[in-house]
Amino acid sequence: MDEEGTLDFKPKIKDKTWDPSKEMVLFRKWQEDGLYRFDETSKMEVFSIDTPPPYVNTPVHIGQAYTYVWMDIFARYKRMMGYNVLFPMGLDKNGLPIEVQTEKTFGIVMHETPREEFIAKCKQLLQESGEASLETFKRLGLSCNSWDLEYKIGGRYETDDPEYRRLTQETFIEFWRRGLIYEDEKVTNYCPVCRTTISDAEVEYEEEETLINYIKFRVQETGEEILIATTRPELLCSCRIVLFNPSDERYQHLEGKHAIVPLYGHVVDIIPHPYAKPDFGSGLVMICSFGDYSDVRILRELDLKPIFAIDERGMMNENAGKYAGLKVEEARRRIIEDLKAEGLLVKQEKIIQRRPICWRSKNPIEFVPMKEFYLKQVEFKKEILELADRMRFFAPESKQILIDWVNSIDIDWVISRRRYYGTEIPLWYCKSCGYIYVPEPGRYYQPWREPPPIDRCPNCGGKEFRGEERTFDTWFDSATSEVYILGYLWNKEFFMKNFPCSLRPQGKEIVRNWLYFAVLKSFLLFGKEPFRNVWIHMHVVDEQGRKMSKSAGNVIDPQDVIRMFGSEAFRIWTALEGNITKGDIRCSFERIRGTSKFLTKLWNIARFISSFPQVSEGYELAPLDRVILAKLNELIGECRRGYEDMNAFHAGTAIRTFTWNIFADHYLEAVKPRAYNRDKIFDQRFQRGAWYTLHKCLETILKLLAPICPFITEAIWLELYSKESIHIQRFPEEREEWRDDIVNLLPKFIDFNNAIWQYKKRNNIALNQELKVTVYAPVELKPLEEDLRAMHKIKTLLFDKPEDEKAERISEKLEVYVVQD
Repeated sequence: MDEEGTLDFKPKIKDKTWDPSKEMVLFRKWQEDGLYRFDETSKMEVFSIDTPPPYVNTPVHIGQAYTYVWMDIFARYKRMMGYNVLFPMGLDKNGLPIEVQTEKTFGIVMHETPREEFIAKCKQLLQESGEASLETFKRLGLSCNSWDLEYKIGGRYETDDPEYRRLTQETFIEFWRRGLIYEDEKVTNYCPVCRTTISDAEVEYEEEETLINYIKFRVQETGEEILIATTRPELLCSCRIVLFNPSDERYQHLEGKHAIVPLYGHVVDIIPHPYAKPDFGSGLVMICSFGDYSDVRILRELDLKPIFAIDERGMMNENAGKYAGLKVEEARRRIIEDLKAEGLLVKQEKIIQRRPICWRSKNPIEFVPMKEFYLKQVEFKKEILELADRMRFFAPESKQILIDWVNSIDIDWVISRRRYYGTEIPLWYCKSCGYIYVPEPGRYYQPWREPPPIDRCPNCGGKEFRGEERTFDTWFDSATSEVYILGYLWNKEFFMKNFPCSLRPQGKEIVRNWLYFAVLKSFLLFGKEPFRNVWIHMHVVDEQGRKMSKSAGNVIDPQDVIRMFGSEAFRIWTALEGNITKGDIRCSFERIRGTSKFLTKLWNIARFISSFPQVSEGYELAPLDRVILAKLNELIGECRRGYEDMNAFHAGTAIRTFTWNIFADHYLEAVKPRAYNRDKIFDQRFQRGAWYTLHKCLETILKLLAPICPFITEAIWLELYSKESIHIQRFPEEREEWRDDIVNLLPKFIDFNNAIWQYKKRNNIALNQELKVTVYAPVELKPLEEDLRAMHKIKTLLFDKPEDEKAERISEKLEVYVVQD
């Protein structure tokens, strides 16, 4: 193309629109080039991300897709900032979900199936599940270090890998030797469906409508009938005491007396206690073992021996009398029938209550006595809270979720589970003397299927051992993921240099388990916080703010979005929709379609600019060029602040506003006459200044946007500016030579343009038609005179106030007037 402008300018970018089919072409090239591979020998500072490993046999939902894209944005930005970014991808294959799916798929029950056979079926199902979730993440362009299992640090990992399980066992062995582990029989949360104990952190609550039953008890001493309201009449057999509030005048006369429990006939004390609420039910409350956490607490406080009514299968036991062997719900129904038949049920009322449920099965939990292993935590609450203050939270207020959870802890962490597909507890028991053998760390142990690595018991010389059959709580595995990805097992020097991990990104709902347990284990193992930064996200909901679910029919599959609009459209939507650390994000196809229009705008801008030569000398910047470069300089600062604050919304919105509302709508329109210079009214040096500014702005916009939109920015970059990927370029820095107070003219420049465009529209004058009036503009805009005159084809442009009384003011914001010639 002739730089004098005597020939037509033709765009170097030939495609008229952005083509999403290029996305996977570019992704495959990045993989072939090893663009994101981690180099543990590099001297660059490491930025490590403890990426949440998605569960292997679960499709990626829209919330995961959204948040993993943000994680990728952080990784890409840090890479462009010169960090050696450790961004591994894991797959979670441990624990209950695969066990439950195995039972459903093969029509078997875990506890009724030989362990070896059940585990084999779990592995079969995992293999058949393949890596569907990984394919979604690949389509979204995640820049993980490697998608292969071949690399120790930076490679893909799986939580059922023997090496991963070895790390879990090594942490247990360390805790055991330091006296932090103990075994005890305690009343604990128990899920009858999962057939295992669960920790407090694994208990969720749901609102449910249920019936409160008003049941007649009889006072032993007087024969007086009293009413007690309960939602769990099936626990009458385990009633241990009746309470009334000390301030409740209705029941003062009952103190020291006894109540006869209906249907069962056993006698219990009646005492005053502040737990009873005069305004709930009848004001009298029965304490059973156990209907809820309050029952557990009060019976411990009063030192009363519990009577357990429910076994580990979720069935009523022998203490329930004729209801033994029934499921809890059936026993409740039968007891209510019997109470009615005997005239002991006075009334029933519907109430809404919070019911504790298992976070996995969503079934109600029970409280049963189980002998389990515990990790000490209650005594370390103060130290945990101190570590919380040493981590930076995004958003800062999300730290309170962790603080509130730590303050609520009143029991040690139950870490043993009665499941099959998990990391085994590495213990053996001498059959002769009961001695507990703990092996040396160094490999993965399976005590239920292999003998201990010793021939004789160190205590009695016995030769026969029984291997421990229980596994660890899955969170005990997960709580050292950051230790694993930083190479603790293979490169201690690298680990010590780069621990704590730079970033833990995760959802708010698992702060109480994944984050908290990671902090606890890190404190116990290393005496320090596990992360420098913690990014806590909320949820993606539907257009009306409702949780997405199959039953509600409002699920949006990210694969559908990718098929309809492409991955880049999804990515730009995630950055423009809102800051997910501050609140839930609303999602719809229309919202994604709307934000994706920015990609079309960017492509059109790039295609237009590709028509002009790139110059590095022989140019002079016009005042308007200085204005836009000064504004671009401010944009660089805004983007850096956004990315540094883990806020892609801040950066993305700033880029879009500048690119579309300022650069495209105003600067490009103004600079076109000078860039083309077809009428030779501009000095060639200023024409070249326009070319320089156009390309410098586009180059910078592409780099600023690259973490959010890696595909379209790469495509344009490779076409126009370099054969080397944009993703290995340095992120733009603010330039001193671009700092210029002339940027203050920008609002007036925009307001002037809008006034002229609106005037032309009102008077049916085409935008490219000459304006045959005298236009009076504020004197501050005089430096932009030549570009303004050419942009709007103004016949006469003066920088003064008109004296003509017939002058028409055409702007509310600026003193812009027109006078008819």
